[in-house]
Amino acid sequence: MTHFHSRTHLGLATLLLIAAPAFAAEEADAPKGAAVTVLTAAKSCFSDIVEVSGIVIARDETAVRPERMGLKVAEILADAGDTVTAGQTLARLTLPEGGQQVVQAPVAGLISQSSAVIGALASGKGEALFSIIARSEFDLVGMVPTQSIARLAVNQAAHIKVIGAGEVDGKVRRIATTIEPNSQLGQVFVGVTTNRRLLVNSSGRALITIGKSCNVAVPLTAVLYGPAGTVVQVVRRQRIETKRVQVGLMSAGQVEIREGLNEGDMVVARAGALLREGDPVRPVTASAADVK
Repeated sequence: MTHFHSRTHLGLATLLLIAAPAFAAEEADAPKGAAVTVLTAAKSCFSDIVEVSGIVIARDETAVRPERMGLKVAEILADAGDTVTAGQTLARLTLPEGGQQVVQAPVAGLISQSSAVIGALASGKGEALFSIIARSEFDLVGMVPTQSIARLAVNQAAHIKVIGAGEVDGKVRRIATTIEPNSQLGQVFVGVTTNRRLLVNSSGRALITIGKSCNVAVPLTAVLYGPAGTVVQVVRRQRIETKRVQVGLMSAGQVEIREGLNEGDMVVARAGALLREGDPVRPVTASAADVK
C-alpha cells in the first residue's frame, strides 16, 4: 500500500509540473485590467436646431371706435376673449338725438381688449371700445445671436412651446436685417399656427429645424475634452485605444462623431483620465439606453 501511494504522489506531481507552464502562459496572455462598460458605436440622425426664446405678440391688432362723438354705450354684444367674424355687431350705441348706431367688427379675429361699459360715453378718439387681433394671428418674437440668425430663413418650420398653451406649430415669418450693436442679437418673428387661445405677452420657446445630419453617435459621457483635443476611448483586443474625434451636433445625451470613429467600434461608455492608451481591460457590453 505504501509503494502504491508513493507512485500516486509522484504522478500527481509530474502532472502539476507539466500543467503549470500552460496555466502560466494563459495568465500572461489574459489582461488583468478593470472591468469597463462598452457599447457599440452606431449611426444616428441629429436635427440641427436653433432656439428662439421670447414672448407672444399679436401680429396685427385693430382698434374699433365709433365714427362720431357723444355716443353712449347702450348694449354690449361681445367681450374680450371672444372670437368674432368680420361685420359682426359688437355693441349698440345711443345717439344724442335719439336712435342707435351699431359698432361692427371690421375684421375677423380675437377680441383682446374691451373698454365698453353700459352708459359710458364712446368717441372716435381716445381709448378704443374693442381691440381685435386680426385673424387670430400671433407671432413669437425673440432675440438670437448673430451666428444663429445667419442660419435662419423665412418659412423654416418651427416647433413652439408656449406657457399656458402647450405645444403648437409655426414657421419663421420675418428676420431682422440689423443686429443690436451692444448685445449682438437679432430679432426673429416666428408665426404661430394654432386654433388655441394664446395670451399676449406669454413666454414661449421656438425650436427651428434648419437641417439634419446622420453619423456615428456616442453618449456625451464617452467624450473627453482636453488640451490635446477631443478624444474617445475604444477597446480593441481587450486593451484601451485613444482616438481623436471631431464632434458635431448633440441631442438627448448623445453626440454626433463626424470623424475619427467607425460604426461598430467598441466605445468606453464613461471615458476617464484613469484609463490610458494600452491599458488592459475587461469589457462589459451595454446599450446606449443603459448609459445615463
